Order: sequence, then C-alpha cells, then structure tokens
Amino acid sequence: MLAEHFHTPPDQLTDEQIRQYFLYVRNTRHWSFSTMKQALCAIKTFYTQTLHREWGILDVIRPPKSQTLPDVLTHDEVQRLLQAVRLPHYRLCLTTIYSCGLRLTEGAQLRVTDIDSARMLVHVRRGKGDKDRYVPLPQRTRDLLRQYWLTHRHPIWLFPAGGAGPVQGQPAPTPISVSTLQKACRLAKQAAGITKRVSVHSLRHAYATHLLEAGVSLRIIQAYLGHTSPQTTARYTHLTSQAQTSAGATINQLMQDL
Repeated sequence: MLAEHFHTPPDQLTDEQIRQYFLYVRNTRHWSFSTMKQALCAIKTFYTQTLHREWGILDVIRPPKSQTLPDVLTHDEVQRLLQAVRLPHYRLCLTTIYSCGLRLTEGAQLRVTDIDSARMLVHVRRGKGDKDRYVPLPQRTRDLLRQYWLTHRHPIWLFPAGGAGPVQGQPAPTPISVSTLQKACRLAKQAAGITKRVSVHSLRHAYATHLLEAGVSLRIIQAYLGHTSPQTTARYTHLTSQAQTSAGATINQLMQDL
C-alpha cells in the first residue's frame, strides 16, 4: 500500500516519503492508533528483515495514541449487568472483579489462599508489572465466596474451570477461562439492555469511579488498582458526575462577578 501510494518500488522510497505517508494516513485517512502501529511495524520489518536496510525515520515515527475515556457504568447498571449473568460461577467471578477492582486475569486466577478472611483482604499476586498488592475484601463478597467454594472445594483455584464440582472425579487443573468470562459479560450486557461500551475491564473502571465519587482519595485508589503512576488514576476524575457537578458549581461561583 505504501508503494502504491507513491507509485514507486518500496526499495526506492525515501525517508521523507515514508514520513509523508504516515502524515497522510493520520490526517486524511484518519487511521486509528492501532492501525498505524501495525502498519509501522510491518514496514519496518520489511525494510530491516527483507531489504536489510536501516531507515532512521522508522525509529522516529511514533503514531499518536488516542486519548479516549471509557464509558462508565453506574452502580445500578453494574447490578443489572451482574444479575443478568446466567451461570453462578461467572456471575460471582465478575462480582469479585468489580467489588475488588481486579483486572480480568487477576480475578480469574484467584487462589483459595489469596483470600485473607481474618484481615478482610485479597492478595493479588503478580499483577501488572509483576507486582503484588492487597485490596480490601468486602464482607458481602467474602460471604458469597465462602458459599460458592463449598460447592466445589477445589484445593487451589477459587474459580476452577468447569464451574462447581470436580470434572470426571478430579479437580479442574486450570482456573476459569478468561474468554468465557468475556463472553458471559457480553451476553449479560445484551440481556440487561445496556447500550454503553462494556467489557470485563469496565467493572474495574466502575469500581475506581464509584470509590472516587464516594470520597475515597486518589492515592488510596491508586494503591488498590496497582497503578504505578498517579496520572493513570487521575483520569477517573474526568469520569465522575459528582466531580463535574462540583467543579461546575465552583466555576459559577468564581465567575459570578464578571
């Protein structure tokens, strides 16, 4: 496609032509960040691996990443979504992900020993960046997890593959599949009539936003989510309706004498 754009063999293209091509697909074709990144990787591989040539421009070009904000579920929408999950083991795993602010794999791969009922904490092991952290365990979630574990009594996994009960008389060797959790979430969204863009990760966004709306400090939320940078957590201030309302009222008060 690059060669067709300039009607020139690819081994004869200059750095400036490549730069102009990426300006074209960004400003005229309006390619997304992921599409531009894929094209850049493909072109760079072709020149460095096939033609064995070094093109300095390929190390300079960096397609701009879109700065989009996720759709955030209200507390009522979260409840509707979870209630619409048909199978209990999927519903409880998604409930745990929301109530503890976990990532998808963190929730799916929870072990029985990760639940500290005495201290009311969940030990998240080897999260993003290979870091451990502790998050609060709500009492309601603890009670639901206890009731659910009694249905399968798996020695390792809190959410074993296959749901409740052993598979062919033996405990499931693996935890619940993340792909089936994602599918369960998609089906629940449809059943609940939710039109927002929703994925399992939306539950983590909702957790952070709801904590912020309830007055929990950003620094504490950052620790619960396992974010390295406070700037990552700070974006949730753009998602809270209370924060927007409060800011609007403050702005009106400051500007009333203009």
